[in-house]
Amino acid sequence: MAINVNTVYKTVLLILNKEQRGYMTPEEFNKIGSQVQLEIFEKYFEDLNQLTRSPQTDTDYADRIAYLEEKLSPLTRYEAGTSAQEGIVTNAVHRLNTVVYNDLELQRVSRGEYTNINKSPLTKPSLTQPVFIQENNLIYTYPTSVSSNVFLSYIKKPNDPVWSFTSGNTLGVYVYDSNTSTNFELHSSEQTELILRILAYAGIVLNNPQIVQAASAAVQNQNINEKR
Repeated sequence: MAINVNTVYKTVLLILNKEQRGYMTPEEFNKIGSQVQLEIFEKYFEDLNQLTRSPQTDTDYADRIAYLEEKLSPLTRYEAGTSAQEGIVTNAVHRLNTVVYNDLELQRVSRGEYTNINKSPLTKPSLTQPVFIQENNLIYTYPTSVSSNVFLSYIKKPNDPVWSFTSGNTLGVYVYDSNTSTNFELHSSEQTELILRILAYAGIVLNNPQIVQAASAAVQNQNINEKR
């Protein structure tokens, strides 16, 4: 479940007001929110890399990897590849997991490795032993007849959050517009960390996450009452 951008922004404003630390405009919030979301997102891969490289003997090891994979699940995709004249387009792909053709997983090779294996009839790519090369935003599949029915398993980069608004009144008050806003594409468990980091950019360091949790709960109750 995504994190509601309106709840996050209102919580940030509430804490800023209580701490008497000024105001954060929607434009500032959107820029900082995008940066913080990306920081949290990229840290998942750092944590996964450390976990998989470090020998573990306790059962908590598997649980921690499973939890990180759960956090990445909202951004995990399995979709048919979009073919272009040069190859398969991967513009939406941030981290590629697997490439599958007719239930066969293609082997990833470099351009140099492909040149070598293509020289021998024994190692040359075939329909039963296909390979792929990923370069820039394209995937090249070999043999070249492997061009349709190709599926990609990947992790996409989260879309930038947008707290959108209307200001159709003489007081110049920002009115939240849910129709044109974009929520944070992070796991719901990251809401407190997200708010803490945004506040840190505003110069407020809170050592007690319960303050944020209480403020978020108050904002969520306010949102519910406003809809009644």
